[in-house]
Amino acid sequence: MPPIDLGALPPRYQRQALDKLRQKAGQLPQERRSKYGAQEASRGKLRFDSQKEARRFDELCLEQAAGTIRDLRLQVEFTLQPAYTTPTGERVRAVRYLADFTYYRFDGSAWQYVVEDVKSRATRTETYRIKRKLMVERLGLTITEV
Repeated sequence: MPPIDLGALPPRYQRQALDKLRQKAGQLPQERRSKYGAQEASRGKLRFDSQKEARRFDELCLEQAAGTIRDLRLQVEFTLQPAYTTPTGERVRAVRYLADFTYYRFDGSAWQYVVEDVKSRATRTETYRIKRKLMVERLGLTITEV
């Protein structure tokens, strides 16, 4: 494979290639950026995709300690459609939804199951909206957005 002439690349790609070379040489820190620009946060050994999600976790922990919610779980996966094989032998992957939090909340008479997702405007994608509808239609569960 012949070497790439950086001068033949558009300026944007030149900068990108030079940054990669500097990172490999240790001159630039390895930077992991979120798809939507959110800054990661951690709570002990737990890692969250955003500061907002970490703050919501703190709130839910306080509620659990107070007894208003129970069985708090993180990153619960729901299968909306199982994987299958078409008549032509093509394998189609399962459709899954990964909730940020699930828990039970006492509403005064009974414990209600809550599926919660921390959302910003940028993360309310078309794919998310379709999965939200499938959660209601297939599993009878409504996603609470925070």
